[in-house]
Amino acid sequence: MNHLLQRRLERANTLYLDFVDTIPAKHLGSRLRDLPSDAIGHQLWCVLGARESFPKAARAGEWQGFTSPVARDETTDAAALRAAFVQTAADIDEWVAGIDAGDEDSLRYVLALLEHETQHQGQLIRYLYGLGIDRPHSWQQQYALDEDF
Repeated sequence: MNHLLQRRLERANTLYLDFVDTIPAKHLGSRLRDLPSDAIGHQLWCVLGARESFPKAARAGEWQGFTSPVARDETTDAAALRAAFVQTAADIDEWVAGIDAGDEDSLRYVLALLEHETQHQGQLIRYLYGLGIDRPHSWQQQYALDEDF
């Protein structure tokens, strides 16, 4: 089970790295026009924060608060975001590899992390379409974007 979770989390990370590598950095501060929305970079900040916070909660047996490896003012810095995605992916892989099959609390946090990442991917897709930004190829393949509806 851990290997399946590790592969799925690795795929999520690949999508996020492709996103950061493909999206022009000038768009990291963009918000959806005329809609309540946070900036694209702040969406990524939240993903990274969950990657840092969920394992802490699982290890402690209860929520320890939300922290992110990037400061909110770094959310328009593509290099800082990319480095944080690389580091958090390694941290998550190590965490998941060490989870015992009977550790339901940790498994719940891993599944919650995957749900959280997928939810943000859906939000980011709306940003890409709403702002007229080209979709990364990996996202087009993963979610069948730009297909005829």
